[in-house]
Amino acid sequence: MLREMIPETDMDCVAEMETLCFSDPWTPEMILDSLHTGLDTWLILEEEGEASGYCVFRTIAGEAELLRIGVRPPLRGLGYGKKLMEGVVENSRKNGVTAIALEVREGNTPARSLYKSYGFKEECIRSDYYRDPKEDAVIMWNREISNIYH
Repeated sequence: MLREMIPETDMDCVAEMETLCFSDPWTPEMILDSLHTGLDTWLILEEEGEASGYCVFRTIAGEAELLRIGVRPPLRGLGYGKKLMEGVVENSRKNGVTAIALEVREGNTPARSLYKSYGFKEECIRSDYYRDPKEDAVIMWNREISNIYH
């Protein structure tokens, strides 16, 4: 089940998944700041009553940017990333979004493949964008989300 984040009950679990999924995890304060912008949507994916993944995306002027997407490491490869992406696309369409952007580590082949399956194209590289470990970021766009069918 995909649902919107409830800060009072989901904060600890999202903060935990941040540390499991990213070498540069957002702190609880950063997550709260994001929740209070009024621009960001946080979705939680629950399977059997447990949070298995989450994502956050920002919507401005008809475009969205996928800021974070994470699935608990033991559950990767089971289609949970697809479920989260479907939520991003569905929510974006409902809110009049026509294009979605994201950035991903160059070496994150599974994520890049997932995004390509949703029609995202690699448009540019940000050299040495990530640190710990140092790595380039690949900027990807789907400028026509009305063409996404899964």
